[in-house]
Amino acid sequence: MDEMTQVRELRAGAPAPDRGRLAAGRTRLTERVRAGGRHQVLWRRREFVIVAVVAAVTAVAVTVTVLLSGTAPGSRKVEPASTPNVSLKGIRAAQLLQRAAELVEKEPDSAVPRADQWIYTLQMSESPDPGLVKMLGKSAIEQPGWIRYDGSAMASRNPVPKGQKSKLSITKMHLENGGEGDDRSPRELYRVLDALPAGARQTLTFLREKNAIADGQGATQAESDYTEISVLLTADVMPSKGLASLYRALATLPGGTVADHLVKDASGRRVIALSYAREDNPKSGESMADQWLLDPQTYRIVGMRMVQDGKVVGGNAIAARAVVDKAGERG
Repeated sequence: MDEMTQVRELRAGAPAPDRGRLAAGRTRLTERVRAGGRHQVLWRRREFVIVAVVAAVTAVAVTVTVLLSGTAPGSRKVEPASTPNVSLKGIRAAQLLQRAAELVEKEPDSAVPRADQWIYTLQMSESPDPGLVKMLGKSAIEQPGWIRYDGSAMASRNPVPKGQKSKLSITKMHLENGGEGDDRSPRELYRVLDALPAGARQTLTFLREKNAIADGQGATQAESDYTEISVLLTADVMPSKGLASLYRALATLPGGTVADHLVKDASGRRVIALSYAREDNPKSGESMADQWLLDPQTYRIVGMRMVQDGKVVGGNAIAARAVVDKAGERG
């Protein structure tokens, strides 16, 4: 029996959570999540949705099921990390985001990728299942992946036991112009970000007019705005001014909190934790929150995870990202 078959069978009997319950935990667990169903939208909301685009997704599915069952054997407490260079005592979310907007806006942008280039991303699972860790013989589960800038293909390497070499798997796609449902290519997302106005209110108005993500039943305007912004915050290629616009718009929304100390992500990096509360876990009643991880030097997002009752129960830290000429290259 091969290793990936064992992974798939690890939790084969677990019930599949429905889309409505999963939507509250919108952490980007997989390298890319592509799903069908064509809608007139500009981009797709990233959720805890598991799709068999790459075999590595099965390694994450355990975390998703455990998250909503109220028990998380692979969860870990949020660990503080100290540094004399960053002071977060008493800072509010709006203050942090305004500071971040001012800094990132001044950064020069890298060259826009060519249509035939690939975006390489290496992610580290924030809360891998203990059984999977033991089987693979690795303490950290890496998820390397590639997507063409024009959205015409994506690639991945399956997780394999330590000492073995994984094969590169390439899947052809057609993400642009609604070719495969309501997802969009990195190029299309970049164009949306590049078109955002500078002001917070103007950005919110722009996003509301586009109404890219249908408002949830009973959702407040602030909740709908947060959903629109959070989707764009996961873009693979982010123009500096576009990110600054998102930060300013997010600063106007309620509910954000900043940890008064740096925390460690899955790669061991010390990062700023910016949290937004979500609906409580429907089974356990425990509090849940999205937690955006920001680099304390650049203030760019380097990961996102779900925190339940003070413990990390899912998500990924971005360990590396680069523009390369072909799938399999790491820059």
